[in-house]
Amino acid sequence: MDPDRQPVDDFLSRARQAFADGTVTMLVLAGYRGEGDLKRVQARAVVLKGMPMLSLLYRHATKDITKNFSVDEGLQTLKTLLGSDFRNAQLTTQTQDIQLAFSKKGKATVRVGKAQQPAGEPLASGQGARPVSSGHNRDKHRYLDLDRPFLVELGVTDRDHKLVPAMSRKWKQINKFIEVFASALAASPLGTGKDGSDPIRVADFGSGKGYLTFAIHDYLRGVLGRPTRVTGVELRQELVDLCNGAIERLGLEGLTFDAGDVRSYAPQPLDVMIALHACDIATDYAIHMGIRAGASVIMCSPCCHKEVRPQLLSPHPLRPILQHGVHLGQEAEMLTDGIRALLLDAAGYDTQVFEFISLEHTNKNKMILAVKRAMPKAAAPVLAQIDEIKRFYGIKAQCLETLLKADALV
Repeated sequence: MDPDRQPVDDFLSRARQAFADGTVTMLVLAGYRGEGDLKRVQARAVVLKGMPMLSLLYRHATKDITKNFSVDEGLQTLKTLLGSDFRNAQLTTQTQDIQLAFSKKGKATVRVGKAQQPAGEPLASGQGARPVSSGHNRDKHRYLDLDRPFLVELGVTDRDHKLVPAMSRKWKQINKFIEVFASALAASPLGTGKDGSDPIRVADFGSGKGYLTFAIHDYLRGVLGRPTRVTGVELRQELVDLCNGAIERLGLEGLTFDAGDVRSYAPQPLDVMIALHACDIATDYAIHMGIRAGASVIMCSPCCHKEVRPQLLSPHPLRPILQHGVHLGQEAEMLTDGIRALLLDAAGYDTQVFEFISLEHTNKNKMILAVKRAMPKAAAPVLAQIDEIKRFYGIKAQCLETLLKADALV
């Protein structure tokens, strides 16, 4: 036997036993180094036609593929992938956390530790996960429960409505997003003055795989009982097809996905405009779309801030500090999002800029949240502040300001 494969055999032997005992909570292969856009492979035990099977979920950047094997065939498939296509594997049982890792030279090692429940995450249960109460910690309020069918379709939970451990960050993000939205909704005309029989119209630009799009539809329709029309807008047709397929399987009404770009998407009346991780000036086009469409709530999480940075001067006495590129980039981000917030203020919105949450696959966690105010206030003093800031830093043009002034919206 090849001694370098002994740790692999040991890892898979532990996996076989854990599957047989029914104690597996997660088995995932990560650190992909092959060709294509495959991200990871997740394995779980299933029973098909009365036979125990191993279901392998191949998670790609734009699609998921499931293949079912007998237990022996499934473990053999994992064995061929380990060390060749994947550098790491993690097996978590109810009592142990077992990690397999390969060095750059191909040497494999296995580490065994005690399994731990991620801090602050819900404990999986068939009735919707809830953290256990203690004398020192109150239960976290969850705006959505794990028993929602869309979570199974999107791979956040398994068929028993248990949280997939690898999706714990995504689950946390979904709930935080709905928490922020619920607060904004209550403070907006949608929560205080809009006829409850009128559908709430939502557009989510750059919707991706639709996690948050499905969540906001489920919250409005399933939790609040409000009629709604939610549209996810995404550039990649394969993701649009993926999400519309899930809608058809779930039989959902009032939810659809379209292929499109925020810069060219046909404007229509909106109540809520969402754009998370729209790159550079795409965020400006999204905010402009929301204001022009009369949205009561605008939620943006900006990504990249390229437009303003090359325009910036380094005025005295900031020049010695801004000679460092990292500081200049941080300044461009602060100024861009600060000007956006002021422009929203001038356009009739109460605006906040705050840290949202670390989203999956990115460290961008800032949110611009704008709620249409009930009473107007003078825009001139705010526009004067923007002009003063631009003069100080030498900013000649900012996309959102240009768009709003062209339509006489500020």
